Amino acid sequence: MPDLLELGRTLSVWVLPVIIAITFHEAAHGWVAEKLGDDTARRMGRVTFNPIAHVDPFGTLILPGLLLVFGAPFIFGWAKPVPVAFHRLRHPKRDMIWVALAGPGINMLLAVAAALLMHLTVGLPPPYAEWVGENLANAVIVNVVLAAFNMLPIPPLDGGRVLTGILPLPLAIRFARIERYGLLLLILVIFVLPMIARELGYYVNPLAWVLMPVVGTLYDIVLAVSGWNIG
Repeated sequence: MPDLLELGRTLSVWVLPVIIAITFHEAAHGWVAEKLGDDTARRMGRVTFNPIAHVDPFGTLILPGLLLVFGAPFIFGWAKPVPVAFHRLRHPKRDMIWVALAGPGINMLLAVAAALLMHLTVGLPPPYAEWVGENLANAVIVNVVLAAFNMLPIPPLDGGRVLTGILPLPLAIRFARIERYGLLLLILVIFVLPMIARELGYYVNPLAWVLMPVVGTLYDIVLAVSGWNIG
């Protein structure tokens, strides 16, 4: 377990990027849904940049905090899903795609914005430049990972919603039924399967195998677009 000083230092450069990434992600879903005909999120106070409105006590605070304190190799969590009444959208099957893409889309924009702002840290005094620079660098990572993870084609993740909107209606209906098992499936893939494999002497991490190439590519694109020489 890390000492309190180290933990405080770590939290000071990760908490703000994570809160901003999650808050903008969830608010973007609600904002796009409202523009496409469903104001459910607006009426429930979810189209807001107030992070408290999007916090799930266990998924946003307790679980990630425990994983961080006990030195887990990765941090996993979630926010409260934004309520969207898909039947109220003007074109439900098509519009659910845009609502789903809004979250990862805003995360990619935030990643580019953070990378651009990193250019300005050279003008700050050294102690502040380092701290601000770490926050911005972490913001790039957090937003890229959040965008890539949420685009996995597993409902209720955004990628699952996109796939549901793309599939022909009969297949979409069948695929949407997986949503009730989505969280369980993610827990099995992220935690249970690697743990069982490790006990058997194997390294099995399907999430990392799928996500790492995507995250690496998106990260390189963000740096290139924002003017950083990655060659």
